[in-house]
Amino acid sequence: MRPPVPSSLVLLAVAAATLLGACGGCGEDQAAQGDPRTVKIVSSLPRTGSANAQTTTMVNGIRMAIEERGAKVGDFNVVYEDWDDASARKGDWDPEVEAANADRAAKNPDILFYIGTYNSGAAKISMPILNRAGLAMISPANTYPGLTKPGLGEPNEPGVYRPSGKVNYFRVVPADDIQGRVGAVWAKKMGMKSAYVLDDRGLYGKGIADVFAVTAEEIGLKVHGHEGVDPKAQEYRSVLTKIKELDPDLVYYGGTTQTNAAQIAKDMVAVGLRAKLMLPDGCFEQALIQAAGPQNLNDRTFVTFGGAPPEKLVGKGAEFVQRYREKYGAQPEAYAVYGYVAAAACLDALARAGKKDREAVRQALAATKQTDGALGAWEFDANGDTTLATMSGNTVRNGQFEFVGLLSGTE
Repeated sequence: MRPPVPSSLVLLAVAAATLLGACGGCGEDQAAQGDPRTVKIVSSLPRTGSANAQTTTMVNGIRMAIEERGAKVGDFNVVYEDWDDASARKGDWDPEVEAANADRAAKNPDILFYIGTYNSGAAKISMPILNRAGLAMISPANTYPGLTKPGLGEPNEPGVYRPSGKVNYFRVVPADDIQGRVGAVWAKKMGMKSAYVLDDRGLYGKGIADVFAVTAEEIGLKVHGHEGVDPKAQEYRSVLTKIKELDPDLVYYGGTTQTNAAQIAKDMVAVGLRAKLMLPDGCFEQALIQAAGPQNLNDRTFVTFGGAPPEKLVGKGAEFVQRYREKYGAQPEAYAVYGYVAAAACLDALARAGKKDREAVRQALAATKQTDGALGAWEFDANGDTTLATMSGNTVRNGQFEFVGLLSGTE
């Protein structure tokens, strides 16, 4: 998810991955350099800044999956390390920190799984480094299509992230090519006739806004305009006053809580813009309500999310939520279950591989097939994407997110 990444940084990451070739050889030779009975799982998520509440519940989910197995898989002792890819300087994920985390993981023979990233832009940095090292990477939150899907991103994607030619990156959430379309169809089904699209100019935000805008035009939902805004601006009253004159039924903002979605909501009310507001999953967190104030969101805000919210999970998903509440005394945020599922997939892959070998566990992870897990039945496709396509719609009422229903990308 989230902020943009200069192409120069991606090229630096690819160069770093190439330099890692000598130390990144995978398999038994590398594993023999560490403790043969210790396997490490690390996560690289923004633990500094406003995303902390969301990532804390993800980390809690990861810990729960490991603790449920007694931190052991066969003869292996499983050690988990929670790494921060944010910096105090930025207050959010930092390309330099993410690159350093990936390099550190690639060089440690005990690390067989890298859970991350939270932001799609961060994934662009670490993916080629970890790919060269043969280190399995699994994201509980990335949704930018270009990370995995040919033809849905930049011309060199996703090949640029796979210098070894192998797929080592997987994700357990549906991508934005599904979510952007679902949002537009949902808006039309709610009776909206027109929209104005804004985005934060970031990889995640602009990407999902583009899909929404294209789909809206295809299905007959008029798009009055589409423009990017400064995600660090103090206010947006001038652009929203301009939009008010066009009188759209909806403002769609491709962005996150961290890229000022709350300020958009507050300024819509301040200028008297009657339109509803629709936001993607990067805003599906309590931090949005806290930052915007319930009065600026109630009964006018709609949020899409990949999957069902915690309170609507069933079967083993509902059991996870109950155990989470008992353990932490609070409701998990939306992505907690994805952290749990990502860690469980790693442990299952290690069990099937049966040996401390990066290539063996990568292959085992690629072959993952869940039939009755916390997210139901799913598997990874050839590109490392989940086959899950369930999306949900949520609104804000009485200062809380409220489930509206499951959504479809068809009219």
